[in-house]
Amino acid sequence: MLTVLIDAADDPNGLALTLATLVPGAVEGLVRDVVVIDRGLDAATRKVADHAGCRIAEGESLPTVLTNAKGDWLLLLETGARPSVDWVDSVTAHIGEVEMRGRTPRPARFGRARSDSLGFLARFTGRRTALAEGLLIPKVQAIGPASRSATLEEMAKGFATSLLEATIKPRQAKPKA
Repeated sequence: MLTVLIDAADDPNGLALTLATLVPGAVEGLVRDVVVIDRGLDAATRKVADHAGCRIAEGESLPTVLTNAKGDWLLLLETGARPSVDWVDSVTAHIGEVEMRGRTPRPARFGRARSDSLGFLARFTGRRTALAEGLLIPKVQAIGPASRSATLEEMAKGFATSLLEATIKPRQAKPKA
């Protein structure tokens, strides 16, 4: 039903945090597969992905990755992002609204966890990524924009989205060495 796509680089701890929050979805049968898109994976991050049973997309174009995804819906996440515990119910409800009630498929994003909400000034001055709140999108809707994008970040821009009930803690910025 759902393929999770994670755009990853050299952050084994962040990837482990993200993968740990996906376990309830796998147990419930919601998550069919997890694909880690290789954007310069180091050995430690590759090992985390491999041990978790993720497929590593190395050197594949984004349209190819999406076409090979097993799920009919895609959940795009940043490495280190952590959906709240109730994310499975929220995503299932959104997909159910579309599939069972015949509603128009509409992408959705998580709300920010209250503790991670941006302050007034930060909304204007802070750097915000298109994947900071994740993106849940039907596979068929994602394939078109993917042909014009090289990364998940680029693909996630420009969608009108609904807001899921669940929240997400965005990835933490790495301290500069």
